[in-house]
Amino acid sequence: MGICRFCGKPAGFLKSEHKECRERHNRGIFIIRSMVESSLKGNIEKDKILETAENSYINDTELKDVIFSGWVEALENALEDRLISEDEENILSNILFQFGFSSEELSSNTSYIKFIKAIVLRDVLEGKIPNRVRIDTTLPFNFLKDEKIIWIFMNTRYYQFKTHKYYTGGSQGFSIRITKGVYYRVGGFRGHPVSKTELTLIDEGILCITNKNIYFGGKEKSFRINYNKIVSFHPYSDGIGIQRDSANAKPEVFITDDGWFTYNLLVNLANKV
Repeated sequence: MGICRFCGKPAGFLKSEHKECRERHNRGIFIIRSMVESSLKGNIEKDKILETAENSYINDTELKDVIFSGWVEALENALEDRLISEDEENILSNILFQFGFSSEELSSNTSYIKFIKAIVLRDVLEGKIPNRVRIDTTLPFNFLKDEKIIWIFMNTRYYQFKTHKYYTGGSQGFSIRITKGVYYRVGGFRGHPVSKTELTLIDEGILCITNKNIYFGGKEKSFRINYNKIVSFHPYSDGIGIQRDSANAKPEVFITDDGWFTYNLLVNLANKV
């Protein structure tokens, strides 16, 4: 006699669940997810969610998964304009707090990181210095006095545009013997020079964004760029390009895998300097 995995009562020969119990379980998941998803329109009803979970045979572990799934949908609704208002931030943060989500659970979650990025960008747009970055390692940079870390991109690829010159259309020519041991080569030339500019990977490392500078630290290259030394920013889908204020400066590109956020963050920080 099989036991129902939902209610724990006999389910019948070779059966592991009652059809009614499965339907109640699935209906409870839908109701809870919908409640969390629509939480931006009003306060979250924690007691009602817990009651629904209990009546729908949803255990604590599954409940957190369901709540977070609804939270992600609520976040996406809030991000339709790409930003998070303070009210939306408070509601979304309160849901995570009420249901016991820890910073360890959330720190590497892509949806939660998207949430924090939106708040950071809102702070910058409002002229505030965000304090949202949690640093778990020692950074290889000598920061200036009163400098505040805004964001850190790990595993950033640093590229430069480099020009390579080669020759094309050359010929070996042929030799005419003039006298013993003396030859005159006809038609031997290297051809004409051709220049080709390519994006070349220089290094990979940490890109640190502060309220005053951009820092890069890799195995081969480490440097600081003040916002006032940047002439222009160029958006890419997965990063940002910059042009420094120098006669010999070549375009540089940082691949962070989030071009929209990187570009908007840096442009707005530079405008505040």
